[in-house]
Amino acid sequence: MEAYLDNAATTRVFSQVRECMVQVLEKDFGNPSSKHTKGMEAEQYIRQTRDEIAKTLKCQGAEIVFTSGGTEANNMALIGAAMANKRAGMHIITTRIEHASVHETLAFLEEQGFTVTYLPVDEMGHLSPDVLKEALTPETTVVSVMYVNNEMGAVQDIQELAEVVHAYGPNILFHVDAIQAYGKYRIVPKRMGIDLLSVSGHKLHGPKGTGFLYVRERAKIRPILFGGGQQKGFRPGTENVPGIAGMGEAIRLMMEDRQQKVDKLYGCKERFLRGLQELEGITVNGTDLDSLRESAPHIVSVSFEGIRSEVLLHALAEKGVYVSSGSACSSNHPELSGTLQAIGVPEGLLDSTLRFSFSVDTEEEEIAYALEQLKELLPALRRFVRH
Repeated sequence: MEAYLDNAATTRVFSQVRECMVQVLEKDFGNPSSKHTKGMEAEQYIRQTRDEIAKTLKCQGAEIVFTSGGTEANNMALIGAAMANKRAGMHIITTRIEHASVHETLAFLEEQGFTVTYLPVDEMGHLSPDVLKEALTPETTVVSVMYVNNEMGAVQDIQELAEVVHAYGPNILFHVDAIQAYGKYRIVPKRMGIDLLSVSGHKLHGPKGTGFLYVRERAKIRPILFGGGQQKGFRPGTENVPGIAGMGEAIRLMMEDRQQKVDKLYGCKERFLRGLQELEGITVNGTDLDSLRESAPHIVSVSFEGIRSEVLLHALAEKGVYVSSGSACSSNHPELSGTLQAIGVPEGLLDSTLRFSFSVDTEEEEIAYALEQLKELLPALRRFVRH
């Protein structure tokens, strides 16, 4: 048997998504910039997806820019916003638990002369509005806070944080990395005070290499790519029509009975947490059964005393249980997780932590099988370590 519990890294595309993409690849394959019928057919897929996204966010279709994924969306938002507003100030605020595509982009901006403040979070991964308020200065032009942390599932009160930012400076741009949140939470940017919002398609059963950036109509932001003028010149280059169409279909399916899907995810998480209670030497980071719905429905971070995460990850993989040692995007970097350090995970557990993540495809049998393998592997691995 196999148990795929690495859905925060990527999800399997829905069968309808695959069918939609095949249709575009084989039949409706025109360039959407072409003026003939084939081009107009391709353009229609882009328009439909833009409208689908706009409906979910209660925004205008013109506020949606298609990207190659969440990383590009984060880069586009942060670099574009910082460069467009640098005359007003060169101070940016973020947290210590952001994704690498935010932290590395901000490191680049620091090299360009910008100042970045990295705010601490509490042991549950939450950013205090008071801490954010104290960090704001007259030079602040951009604030970036992720909605759902990709490693341990902490959920920020985005609307409250946005209110703090805009009460201090109405022209400060508030960016939200919603890559792990979109499709699981109801997000209405205008009501919530979000100016820029990043989303990735492959986290919600769409194809890899797809995503979008919501850019609020009033937001002042510069393009970081230049070329043929597609997407009003903001993100030029021939659009990935099969990917965009597939992402649109995935979004449509995810939003159907969304709350029912979210309830299923919380059910998976609860069963997994209850099973973990039977194991010795484990620590769940950032949540427990009592605060289950205060964290993301699909992510569980677990530290295993006395066992290196890499060892346990490969032992589980040999049994057909697939998990992650943290952010999949950072898997090639051996340094310890900044997120786990930021929430105060003891030093001895930093290199002993795995992430388990669920999707609407996850079955009870997979969770039971994963728990069964953990129950067998943990004592054996710990005996091996002691020797």
